[in-house]
Amino acid sequence: MTTQTADRTSPPPRRGSAGTARPMSGPQGAWIVAEREITTRLRSKAFLISTGLILLLVLAGVLFSGFMAQSGGFGGPAKVAAVGSAATALEEGGFDVTEASDRGAAEQLVRDGEVEAAVVPGGDTPVDLTVLALDSAPTELIQALSAAPSVELLDPTASNPFLAYLIAIGFGIVFMMSAVTFGTTIAQSVVEEKQTRVVEILLATVSARTMLAGKILGNSILALAQVVAIVALASVGMLATGQDLLLGELGTSLIWFGILFAFGFVLLAAMYAALAALVSRQEDIGSVTSPVMMLVMLPYVGVIMFNDNPQALAIMSYIPFSAPVGMPMRLYLGTAEWWEPFLSLGILVVTIAVVLWIGARIYSNSILRTGARVKLGDAIRG
Repeated sequence: MTTQTADRTSPPPRRGSAGTARPMSGPQGAWIVAEREITTRLRSKAFLISTGLILLLVLAGVLFSGFMAQSGGFGGPAKVAAVGSAATALEEGGFDVTEASDRGAAEQLVRDGEVEAAVVPGGDTPVDLTVLALDSAPTELIQALSAAPSVELLDPTASNPFLAYLIAIGFGIVFMMSAVTFGTTIAQSVVEEKQTRVVEILLATVSARTMLAGKILGNSILALAQVVAIVALASVGMLATGQDLLLGELGTSLIWFGILFAFGFVLLAAMYAALAALVSRQEDIGSVTSPVMMLVMLPYVGVIMFNDNPQALAIMSYIPFSAPVGMPMRLYLGTAEWWEPFLSLGILVVTIAVVLWIGARIYSNSILRTGARVKLGDAIRG
């Protein structure tokens, strides 16, 4: 069994004119290991089925939200504030009406998000009413009035809070699922090779650092390809359901999400591979990689909880592990300056360099040590 696995997975040595093996360069060896990681995953039916299901769910979610938006939202009467006699008419029209004492009170209810719009007396139309809305007036409210009222947008650049919440969930889920899926794959691959001693054969051809680089490269390519496919499919779904404006607003955010995710995954992949090298059994992977799992889960929870908190998002956008979700969210909300994504990327690159250096030491000093779990301090010291 071991011999068959070794024959299938070990990279072929380069031969000179006399038939002797020539040492393989680092980039060549890393690419061969990366190719092996990619082809192994692409031949896995479980991987292909799970990827297909993810893409199908993404497309279904985008189409559903688009159709619901076109049909008037996700149910429930629109919440509006009204001043004076307009309240009675709106209640009869099926709206959830909050009575306000004057225009100032009604406007404050709109700004606080307690109502979607407010109807106040006055205006330059025959209905003698004005609708106050934050960024857009509810269509059903306009249609319910006997004549078109005047509309004043209090904050035309404001984002829809519910839409921002959905976008935060989208960024968080894509980041978490891709990072966990491919991070776990790297960890399992490292332990499997160590358990079956295939790694001893591989190390006869390439160095431990080259193997680590190849594993990170191969799985990073797969993870980024999955994210690109998700973004492309979501874009098609938006265009198909008439959400062109939303796609335009998300354009910059999606581009930076892809860039920051690519670098962020390299950081997480290095940690998964290094920590997995400390153990020799598949059963121990969960315990040794649990710190990395927490670093993946926290950004997912954080971007959902603090999607409307500018200070929290600003902090998240500069922490390497949460920057792939924090910075794109700020770009969508319009709270980030043009130079901030570049600064965030710079911090992420520096962190990757440090983690790769430490991770390479841990991997090199642990990959050939079988049996009991290697202590982290011993692996770093060598």
